[in-house]
Parts: sequence; structure tokens; C-alpha cells
Amino acid sequence: MRTGGEPTLAVVGATGTVGAVLRGLLSERRDVWGEIRLLASPGSAGGKLPVRGEETEILPLHEENLDGVDVALFHLPDDAAAQWVPVAVARGAVVIDSSSVFRTEDDVPLVVPEINPHSARVRPRGIVASPDCTTLAMIGAVGALHSEWGLESLVLATYQAVSGSGRGGVDTLRSQLAEVAGTDLGTMPGDVRRAVSGTGPYPAPIALNVVPFAGTGAADGWTTDELAVRAETRKVLGLPHLPVSATCVRVPVVTGHSVAVHARFENEVTVPQAHEILAAAPGVVLCDAPGDGEFPTPADAVGTDPIWAGRVRRSLDDPRSLEFFVCGDNLRKGVALNSVQTAEIVASG
Repeated sequence: MRTGGEPTLAVVGATGTVGAVLRGLLSERRDVWGEIRLLASPGSAGGKLPVRGEETEILPLHEENLDGVDVALFHLPDDAAAQWVPVAVARGAVVIDSSSVFRTEDDVPLVVPEINPHSARVRPRGIVASPDCTTLAMIGAVGALHSEWGLESLVLATYQAVSGSGRGGVDTLRSQLAEVAGTDLGTMPGDVRRAVSGTGPYPAPIALNVVPFAGTGAADGWTTDELAVRAETRKVLGLPHLPVSATCVRVPVVTGHSVAVHARFENEVTVPQAHEILAAAPGVVLCDAPGDGEFPTPADAVGTDPIWAGRVRRSLDDPRSLEFFVCGDNLRKGVALNSVQTAEIVASG
């Protein structure tokens, strides 16, 4: 970090959906920044967007606009991140990157501030990576329980919102909902598929349906999202050989990822102690009174910062295993908030 004055922050990808959330967070949180630059593709340059109560000009993503930047928050597609992150580092910035390009690199820390904030201070390549939004939907709760009991294995089923696919996913869901609304579709084989005009980024309709295939195809029938959750959980928790199995499912929810977690530990677990651990965990809110209708849902978690945890049960057949359900806003903690929190750690020196 440069010395003297408050650090300069660049938001790269400021005009996207995540960029809007990020600008809001920068306006809400304690102000540790001097200049904030908004960078986007040349086609978006020249306009203005609000940040910290001021209309700020959008600058084109050019090398000279990265000069003098101390910390850069990158929210770009993978190919653009691979091109521009090294440029920003070469110009002297520490980059907090939300793409998948650098997450599994051994010399790039993968940081969740509630779990491994110290890792953000060791960055030999000048890059700090942020996990995928699906990992961030559950890792805070899992990490807190691991610290107490010692995690041995994880089995996960995810319920991923369409906003995780970008604007195309949201537009697809909304258009399909309009096409099926007020009908009796969903009662015959293939009737929903025939009724919608297209499936957008998904291999099957998302309205009145769930799609058990999130990400793209990978080896042996797995998907990229499923392998990413496995690799990222291992890296963040420092458990390189942890058995992790995930089935990632896209569901007709606009914003808010959910995960059903089966976690096995080294030691016997109890629900009261799990409640204490989760209630005290930073960035986690315990919501677990199902008899009163209180449990996490994405409709309640959307727009909030924490991960919500509930439906906590000890496994019926294993006193060392715990079942629980978590929800989180995949655009806030799932991307923007984790990046901002990490940037604040970097700015603090």
C-alpha cells in the first residue's frame, strides 16, 4: 500500500448487477477510502453513477485509469479478468478478484474475512481471490462449526438463484413465469418445456421446475459449480483432503442461494451447542424455530448481509453428524460484500 492519505479504490465492472450492490455497500459502510474510481467497458464510459452520495463519472477500462490505484475490486467475466487483473497489479494495485480465474492458484489466497482474514495479508502475486457465491452461502456457518468440532466430511445440496447466472438468468425466469402464469401447466410430461419460448442459459425450463445442473459439464458427470464448491471449501478451511460432495441445483428464485448441509465432525455434536456456535459466529444469523414457522428462506435473506442458518438437527443415525439449512444473498455476501470486507483488510495494512 502507498503511504500518506486514504487509499484509492477502483471498482472494475461498476455498471453490472454486482457493481450496483457494491456501490451501495461502499456508501453504507465505514468510509476508509479516498478517491473511488468507477471503471467499465468503453461502451459504458462517460455516464455517471452514484457512490457515497456523489455522482461519479464512469471511466473506460484503460491502463492509464489504473495508475495510482491502491486497491481494485474486479467483477468481470473470467476472460476479461484474466486479461486485466495482471495489468492492474503491474500498475501497483492490490486486486480483489471475484472471477474463477485465480481461486485455485496456490500463490493466490482465497479469503472469507470471517474465517481466514490473515490470508489476505500474504499475497505474493498482488491478488486476493474471493470464493464463488455458492461457497459463500454456507462456508461461514460450516467454518464456525469446524472450529469447534473438527470437520471430517461434507455432503451438500445447493438451491441456486437465477441471478447467479447474471441478467440472462433473471430475464429468462421472468419471461418464463409470464408465459406460464394463470395456466394449468406442470401437470403433463413436457408441457412446461413446450410452453416456454426458450430455456435461456439453462438446459431445461426454470419456471415451475428445478434444474439439477448448475455450471457447465465437467469430468465424470460432475459440473464446474460442484467441483468449485469442493475445491474452494478445502482451500478456505485449510483442509486439502476434506471429502466434499455437492449436487448443485438451479431453482426459480431471483436472488438468494440456499444450501442443505450434512456435516460430519471428529467429535459428537449436540443441537444446543450448534445453536450457540452459530449464534455467535460472525456473519451468521441463527433462525431456527420451525414449530413457529421460523427458518431461513431466500425470500427473507435477500437484501441482507449475513448468512441465515436454521433447521439444525443431529443426524438420526450418526451422533457426529449435523444437518442444517442456510440461505444468503448471492449478490451481497456472495460477491460484493465479501470483496469489500477483504478490501478493507488490505487497506488496513
